[in-house]
Amino acid sequence: MIRSPEILAKPDDAFALAKLGYQQELKRNFSKLEILSVAFSILGLLPSIASSLVFAIPAGPVGMVWGWFIASGFTFLVSVAMADLGSAMPTAGGLYWWTHYFSAPGWKNPLAFLVGYSNTLGVISGLCSTDYGFALMFLSVVHLAVGDGKDFAPTSGTVYLVFIVCVLSHATVVTFASKIMAKLQVMFMVANVLLIAVTLIVLPVGKRNTNSAEWIFTHSENLSGWPAIWTFFLAWMCPIWSVGGFEACIHLSEEAQNATMAVPWGIMGSCGLSWILGTVIMIVFASSMTTDLESLLNSPLGQPVAQIYYDALGKNGAIAMMILLFINQWLMGASVLVAASRQSWAFSRDGALPFASFFNKISKEFGYVPVRTIWGCAGCSGILGLFSLIAPAAASALFSIGVVGNHLAWFMPIFARIVWGRDKFIPGPFYTGGLSIPIAVVACLFLIFSILTAWMPIDGPNVTPQNMNYAIVVNFAVWGGALLYYYIDARKWFTGPRITLDSSHSQLTEEQEEKIAKEALVDLRH
Repeated sequence: MIRSPEILAKPDDAFALAKLGYQQELKRNFSKLEILSVAFSILGLLPSIASSLVFAIPAGPVGMVWGWFIASGFTFLVSVAMADLGSAMPTAGGLYWWTHYFSAPGWKNPLAFLVGYSNTLGVISGLCSTDYGFALMFLSVVHLAVGDGKDFAPTSGTVYLVFIVCVLSHATVVTFASKIMAKLQVMFMVANVLLIAVTLIVLPVGKRNTNSAEWIFTHSENLSGWPAIWTFFLAWMCPIWSVGGFEACIHLSEEAQNATMAVPWGIMGSCGLSWILGTVIMIVFASSMTTDLESLLNSPLGQPVAQIYYDALGKNGAIAMMILLFINQWLMGASVLVAASRQSWAFSRDGALPFASFFNKISKEFGYVPVRTIWGCAGCSGILGLFSLIAPAAASALFSIGVVGNHLAWFMPIFARIVWGRDKFIPGPFYTGGLSIPIAVVACLFLIFSILTAWMPIDGPNVTPQNMNYAIVVNFAVWGGALLYYYIDARKWFTGPRITLDSSHSQLTEEQEEKIAKEALVDLRH
């Protein structure tokens, strides 16, 4: 018998969540396809590549093509390791919940606290960097359309103004379109795929005299101050930053139907598609772009991809493609905000964020979504975007901050499962069996490497205030601040994920209520 007057989930989904100690509070509107769509939309493959291609070009086409293929392959292994956990324990705050569950007793609370804050910073920074990339694309189109031949050099204030308008538009749309957001995600995914298809067709046709296969697959350059091998590794930052939205499936797992299968499907499907399609895109870009890579990096249009379109299609064709590109970038930002708000809500539900009692409320009026964290994340993103007013190096750090924050949050639960929690892991419907631990080990090693890479100054080892990578400063400030906050105060009250399950208002059948005490992964007496 369903006791709750509001049917938010089917009994099986409510039972999977109840095993983790949580009451069903969000409505499960997202189908398997829609979960995949939101992850792929957040990836925003072509807009993401356009925003981060500057990391890959200094290594030449070898860095673009092979850098993407190798780094995306390693990232896919991370997604597989995460899919194992997502199928077994699907919850919106999965990354810090899993860290707490698998860690040794003395490490549970501080590591979960750290991961929660790192992940929250990561997803908010992801929104910030996405919308900052939109601002640059939008202004480059304006320059292309009305420019008088001068270099593209908008003031930092102009960029920030476009950025903040974009952030506010996302918060407004995600709030008022919340009841149809799941359906919109499929449309967003279709828009992304169509943009990719159009690009793959028109660039080779427009360019006509494309670069040779030998140049595309074997030519390397070194346009940074680093040794050639490290310039190649820095090229990995393009796929590392671009292929990062698949964790959204975790944050939306409490809104997913048949979450134990939809979550791993979304994680691996979006990452796998990006690995394959991204490699094809890089090959087409390498075949269609100028061989004078320095001129591409210093394009007067301010965007290497805008210059690639311009060279192949002319002014009007480039304007048309860049308009499609920044529209897709805007759609990407909307999806990022959806995921960021769910992570922030879950962490507030467990009492860890400031003003948690305010932000952990769900709006029934807007369709059982966390409206307060939607606007809270938008506000924090606007504040974080003030970095763009400091210097170009500080603005570029917006990309690295999100990468490092999220990659630590991905690393820790996988690492905790390997080191402390092998015996505690109970597989879900999706499980890689005997390959699970080897895959997890490789995933952890890659994540360590990606974090270190994201902290490196792009221009070389001779660091100045102008080319400093400020991501390391911000990341350590957040991590150090979170741990300091924990040991000074939060350790007195933060005991990990809270039990919110209320049997009098559960979505469970009577049979499931009898089973829950035996199969729960947490002690429901607390």
